Amino acid sequence: MAGRAGPATRDTSKSPGGWRTRILDRLPGLSAGRPPAVVLAALVGAAGGAFAVFFRELVDASQAFFFGWVRGVLAPLLGPYAVLWIPALGGLLVGPLVYFLAREAKGHGVPEVMEAVALRGGRIRPRVILVKAIASAVTIGSGGSTGREGPIVQMGSAIGSVVGQGLRLSERTVKTLVACGAAAGIAATFNAPIAGVIFAHEVILGEFAGATFTLIVIASVVAAAVAHGLAGNQPAFLVPPYELRHPVEFLFYAVLGVLAGAAGVLFIRTLSWFEDRFDGWKGVPPYAKAAVGGVLVGAVGLLVPEVLGVGHGTMDAILRSEGLPGGPPGVPAGARIAAWAGRAPAGGDPGLAVLVLAGLFLFKLLATSLTLGSGGSGGIMSPSLFLGATLGAAVGTLAHGALPSLTAMPGAYALVGMGAVLAATTQAPIQAILIVFEMTRDYRIILALMMACVVAVLVSTALSADSVYTIKLRRRGIRLRAGRDVTVLQRIPVQEAMTAKPVVVRRDWPLARVIRVMQSSRHNGFPVVDENGHLVGVITLADIRNTYPDEPERRLAVAVEQAMTPNPVVAYPDESLAQVLERLGRYDVGRLPVVARGDPRQLLGVITRSDVIKAYNRRVLQQVPGTAGRGMASLAGPA
Repeated sequence: MAGRAGPATRDTSKSPGGWRTRILDRLPGLSAGRPPAVVLAALVGAAGGAFAVFFRELVDASQAFFFGWVRGVLAPLLGPYAVLWIPALGGLLVGPLVYFLAREAKGHGVPEVMEAVALRGGRIRPRVILVKAIASAVTIGSGGSTGREGPIVQMGSAIGSVVGQGLRLSERTVKTLVACGAAAGIAATFNAPIAGVIFAHEVILGEFAGATFTLIVIASVVAAAVAHGLAGNQPAFLVPPYELRHPVEFLFYAVLGVLAGAAGVLFIRTLSWFEDRFDGWKGVPPYAKAAVGGVLVGAVGLLVPEVLGVGHGTMDAILRSEGLPGGPPGVPAGARIAAWAGRAPAGGDPGLAVLVLAGLFLFKLLATSLTLGSGGSGGIMSPSLFLGATLGAAVGTLAHGALPSLTAMPGAYALVGMGAVLAATTQAPIQAILIVFEMTRDYRIILALMMACVVAVLVSTALSADSVYTIKLRRRGIRLRAGRDVTVLQRIPVQEAMTAKPVVVRRDWPLARVIRVMQSSRHNGFPVVDENGHLVGVITLADIRNTYPDEPERRLAVAVEQAMTPNPVVAYPDESLAQVLERLGRYDVGRLPVVARGDPRQLLGVITRSDVIKAYNRRVLQQVPGTAGRGMASLAGPA
């Protein structure tokens, strides 16, 4: 009896990691066909689908609060100008929330997921889920010109990451679950499970792999099923039946593809420009910039209210050709633009329709760039679809006006334009084609859609090396390629390798003192600071030798500021070592001062070639023991 009592009374549930150990014992690896893997993928998909529906309700509640209760309070005081301050109030709430709790929740979210997959093994902080949900709901609900899909992708990816990290799964497994969460977000947002699968492979993972495909499909299908059960099974847009009426239309759709490619690049560069301007703006605290951007967005919305928020209703009207030539009667969107032109806002006037659509395009571009550039939170797919709808409808209006018997109504071109601009902006044509197809469930226009999307991507990639996702990463020194072949140096930030408290010299010191410091420290270059410790330059042994080269005694009394190099090339703590190594070689220097992005005079440290080599070898030893020597030789050669 005693021999049987031990095993019978053993309680592993209370042992450290007991439940986790039992799961891991049954989870030899995450690959297609293994029940535990299927279960995890399905759970991530279900959670992603449910969270997408929850987020949609949260956005609706936020809109009701800001444009119901808040507007009701402000309207008696400000009249129509109340709309000017509602987005500002939203920005006032979002800025501190994101800045102090989860800065990766700023912006449209997808680049942060791509970075996590490529550089951090898919690890995303759990707090991102809640912070992103609240920040994006407040941004959209208060009138910010963004979409829902980016936040849901980031939240779904974070759910997958949290599951993987909680079970202490392998890095490859965590990445797969992150992709499952991203697919679930797209599937539930656009009611497009196939597009979700393609998005996860084409954008998040950067490659197609058979081992992960089945699991991502499961997550996407489960997410769509959960969303259907909770919110209904309706297409995102109710579009009249459109079809290709004559082969001559392929010419118009090709032209639309070219224009969409240029429009996508314009969107990428405009958004990037506003992000750079707000990031470099030193007169306002970082957590207050979203409020300033909100005031500007409110001003745009005061002029053209259709560009606030997601813009679903405006896109729906354009797709039905309401108020456009050949379409049903109605007042076209953007009636205020028509009023500025001194024209009646009635439909049927091709010239007026093109003017109004062009105005909607430009104001939406401005509103979205201000919202996201200033620090708001939301996605870029819906704005891309909006831009595509207005551009396509404008082309369709001109085509239908020229050849009414041979061309479809403007709404058909708006539908194709949505996919084309989305393809150009993301440089991911397959997911763009599938998103539009699954949103409308109309196959009859698929040939035109495919042509326009492919042409748009060809134009976009010819004009811009980066998509709207990768340009944000490239500015951080991260260059992602097909297959996500990221080098070791791209994974290491400068702050991990730099010398945090470097030896510095004062600008008023004589060179004789600097020479003594060089002899004692065995360094041949130093940052130069002023009386307040602010960086003003660098000085090297070469600078000293070039000062009165024929009078070595005279040079000893010269002040550092007369011999130093002012305005030195610098590095930033969040840059990658790959970017720093390229800069060291380009300028043929041995060290770079590391400064704060917000204040180039604030010296944080120094990074040298030797620091880069040491950090590289440390990382290689952690990942692939035994290869450090070969890595050092390859890096040390040019130095």
